[in-house]
Amino acid sequence: MKRQKSKTNAAANAAGSHQPSAIRRADPFYERESAEYEHPLPSREYVEQTLAEQGVPMTFEQLCAALDVREDEAVLFERRLRAMGRDGQLIRNRRDAYLLPDKADLIRGRVAGHADGFGFLIRDDKQPDVFLGPKEMREVLHGDRVIARITGLDRRGRPEGKVVEVLDRANKRVVGRVLNEHGVQVVVPENRRIAQDILVAPGGKKALPGQVVTVELIEQPTKFAQPIGRVIEVLGNYADPGMEIEIALRKHELPFEFSPEAKAETRKLPAAVRKKDWAGREDITRLPLVTIDGETARDFDDAVYCERQGRGYRLIVAIADVSHYVQPGSALDEESQERGNSVYFPRRVIPMLPEKLSNGLCSLNPQVERLCMVCDMSISLTGAIKAYRFYPGVMFSHARLTYNQVAAALYDKDAAALETVGALLPHLENLDKLFRVLLKARAKRGAIDFETTETRMIFDDTGKIERIVAEVRNDAHRLIEECMLAANVCASDFLQTREHPALYRVHEGPTPEKLEKLRGFLAEFGLGVGGGDDPKAGDYAKLLDKVKDRPDAQLLQTVMLRSLRQAVYSPDNVGHFGLAYEAYTHFTSPIRRYPDLLVHRSIKAALENRTYEAGDWDAIGLHCSATERRADDATRDVVAWLKCYYMQDKVGAEFSGSVSAVVPFGLFVALDDIFIEGLVHISDLGSDYFHFDETRHELAGERTGVRHRLSDRVRVQVVRVDLETTKIDFRLIEGASRPTEREGKTEKDRARSSRDAAPRERAVAGRGAQDTRPAGRGDAAKVAKGGQESKLAKVVAAAAATVADPAPRSATKKKAAAKPAQAKTAAKPAKAKTPAKAAPVSTDAQAPAARKPKKAVVAVTDIDESAGSAKKGKRRG
Repeated sequence: MKRQKSKTNAAANAAGSHQPSAIRRADPFYERESAEYEHPLPSREYVEQTLAEQGVPMTFEQLCAALDVREDEAVLFERRLRAMGRDGQLIRNRRDAYLLPDKADLIRGRVAGHADGFGFLIRDDKQPDVFLGPKEMREVLHGDRVIARITGLDRRGRPEGKVVEVLDRANKRVVGRVLNEHGVQVVVPENRRIAQDILVAPGGKKALPGQVVTVELIEQPTKFAQPIGRVIEVLGNYADPGMEIEIALRKHELPFEFSPEAKAETRKLPAAVRKKDWAGREDITRLPLVTIDGETARDFDDAVYCERQGRGYRLIVAIADVSHYVQPGSALDEESQERGNSVYFPRRVIPMLPEKLSNGLCSLNPQVERLCMVCDMSISLTGAIKAYRFYPGVMFSHARLTYNQVAAALYDKDAAALETVGALLPHLENLDKLFRVLLKARAKRGAIDFETTETRMIFDDTGKIERIVAEVRNDAHRLIEECMLAANVCASDFLQTREHPALYRVHEGPTPEKLEKLRGFLAEFGLGVGGGDDPKAGDYAKLLDKVKDRPDAQLLQTVMLRSLRQAVYSPDNVGHFGLAYEAYTHFTSPIRRYPDLLVHRSIKAALENRTYEAGDWDAIGLHCSATERRADDATRDVVAWLKCYYMQDKVGAEFSGSVSAVVPFGLFVALDDIFIEGLVHISDLGSDYFHFDETRHELAGERTGVRHRLSDRVRVQVVRVDLETTKIDFRLIEGASRPTEREGKTEKDRARSSRDAAPRERAVAGRGAQDTRPAGRGDAAKVAKGGQESKLAKVVAAAAATVADPAPRSATKKKAAAKPAQAKTAAKPAKAKTPAKAAPVSTDAQAPAARKPKKAVVAVTDIDESAGSAKKGKRRG
């Protein structure tokens, strides 16, 4: 028996020591596989290469023979092929043969669903999206990864596809409302991109119709069956206080509970800074550092101090040293990376770090010692950073000040504010003097400075909006912004000079397509942006300065802003276009942004002459950019619901506002004073065919020539508020009062007007007075001029007078009904009205293709460092 066992072991050892054949050694990634596995298999790339060389689908047996896979390796090799299939690298046909998707004209991508039942395939190869009809969307849900085949073009000329195979299911849990349909209980998903109702299986928690629940999908959809789920959580009734946030957390899959491991690590942390934590740190507790934040802020990332230094200034920016407490690879680190950033909802924060850290041990609270990372800068009177130094320190915040307090003390000389700041006033005055210097340097550098309007919600005792007010940004906000910008620039320069890996905050200039559209739009106003095919931030800044006093400045600024791309995190430094920096990173908010925490670790490693390897920097950058967008989307959903709730009792009320977005299906209008947005559907614009012009940001009537353009002043009536879909619908009462026309007309404009007018005049002449078809404004004038004051003529004239006119209606409405209309070429420019300040837009705001666009009334993000102020009362760098 013993001899038999030794023979078996010898055989096993012989098999394990089998020398790889020449075929296996030809694997271009053989060394990598050998280093990673004790018994290496053919690499994925080698499998793909073999299939490509053979040029035909191959069965499992044929692949094993071609790659010299032994019988004892077959199980593991088959497992690798299945994994390649899940990742879309291979696909099996009906004959169980493996083939390459690209060879079979198959494409991979992610499904983007639409509320109306159709969807699109967002291709991995960045080619144009593929339309998926309702039939194809039956077996998939929003977010699923699939392989598809292009089958032709749809009626709009877009490529249309057919789903061949589902690679990965994105939806494991779904939040929605319970409905009872003919005795069958279903859950209607809150995510409108999931257009299929989910059948409720027995065995879960009991929920009543109308309640909000979370269901776990136990059956994914197929061509012939709806998805099936089991209720695992009952959140409550739809209108319960705070329900909108609970829904957003689950809808966007935001982590909102810390893991037991992270909680355990947090409990082990001290309550205060210990003496042993001082080791290797500089003592700056005697410096009168202060924090300056909004009234509602609770986590204080940064403290500042400024003093005169020779002919320049010394600026110290001290940032909370989160990296001392959150170590790489720890449960807290993993939790922070998964969250990516804190999320700031109205009245509630989902922090990146547990409260003991975010509001306690790491927060630079007043009158306590705190560990910090310091950026110590010497700045000249021209605003140039002559020298800087990074070092770990221990600080002591001498005061927690607010923007309003600082502004009142520095600029208004308010007695109460002066008493609050007390002996700190000289240091604040130094900060203000340095701020003026940095402001001039910013203008000289050519950074883009868009004007923005931010808003704040005031809530009642029930947790609903009582009113919405404009948040006025004073110079104290901008003072802190400039200090944070300076520290961020030093951090990026420090890491780039030492060639240390890190995440940069990159913002590229406009794409050629967006630049062409912007120039086409500006040409309508006799304007242009300099810089040729490669404009700089300074070219944008010069144009902004040129148009700032025009009545249509808001329109021009909005279109310029929408021509720019989103800022993202990346290890590849390509500079920051909007801020006009060659290198820029985020260093100043490690309590609420994971990239800042990574930058702190990189700086510490560089100071210690070592390298910090976080892993795949590209993947981390993509993840952090995605979590930032996820937080924005979730916050937008909550704000939209709260605004709908606020508008419920205002149906029938009339408001003035500005067109904040023009889309193919209508106009989004932002109301004055209350900063709420709703849709005027294209069917409510008048009896005409309106065509969308993306370059001009307008809807133009085919017959009447009436145009509705971005930033036009209008008056609307609230006709519908739908809490379920968070949609607000308006009816247009009074049309465009437009401060957007250029003075005079070019020859091109006059020629176009003549061409447009001639066919209309000929048509009217041919019809005669008895024609009962709808008449344009010019037609009504001809009828009146010919003395045909019949009942029909009066009706036509009155109807024509109600058609929206490019000139301000408020001044011409009665006059137009009584007098013949003048030809367009003879019309004088209407006196422009200054539009109410529209709320700002996000950097990537495009004319939305979905029912609800990105807000045109949101704080500008990542162009200047106003970023984040709408989220938490901060606008940090």
